[in-house]
Amino acid sequence: MNLQKFLLLPSPSSHSCSSCRALGIPATECEFVGSLPVIVVGRLKVALEPQLWELGKVLRKAGLSPGYVDIGAEPGRSRMISQEEFARQLQLSDPQTVAGAFGYFQQDTQGLVDFRDVALALAALDGGRSLEELTHLAFELFAEEQAEGPDHLLYKDGFSTILHLLLGSPHPAATALHAELCQAGSSQGLSLCQFQNFSLHDPLYGKLFSTYLRPPHTSRGTSQTPNASSPGSPTALANGTVQAPKQKGD
Repeated sequence: MNLQKFLLLPSPSSHSCSSCRALGIPATECEFVGSLPVIVVGRLKVALEPQLWELGKVLRKAGLSPGYVDIGAEPGRSRMISQEEFARQLQLSDPQTVAGAFGYFQQDTQGLVDFRDVALALAALDGGRSLEELTHLAFELFAEEQAEGPDHLLYKDGFSTILHLLLGSPHPAATALHAELCQAGSSQGLSLCQFQNFSLHDPLYGKLFSTYLRPPHTSRGTSQTPNASSPGSPTALANGTVQAPKQKGD
């Protein structure tokens, strides 16, 4: 089940688009991919209202319980989980909520999702990580170890998965952008430095990441955030552990 169908997203003609305002893009320049309103930023098409924020609303509304949930997401290694395991580990019971939240993640032919996807989404919704920490976690989860040498590289599949999860970018556009970024080097993958230069420091895409991963009215270190996570939301660690964040003092 696709989350954008489970949650009716507003059309750009009837809703004030905070993403467009933050990026300096007129709402009239929005277009549709199917029924999904998107904006074009450089080579990417991204959701008008980030679906990641909608996922956070669904989980918070369901009262996602804090605690430790170790379901074994290892950096660079996929671990496929079913909808039933997803619901059990995240302590979700309402069938409609489970279907909507699970449908946010890309499923394989057997209807399973990679828990690395879940771990990254939860980490982005945590709201307590810096952008540097979050992009470093994304790289750790999806970069692949090289046969020779100690370096890990982020190839097109991992790169497009990250952009699809965090920005709502269609995979073909993300894959084309990855190829363009790799042209500067001799490798078919991106190093951590290259990925963070793109996601944090690029004048265009850096602003895109900072806008989509810091929802409106969210400030770092604030215990209550209407569009990120509440204190009861979990933190997804790179070792696969989902941890309840510590309470922060103002």
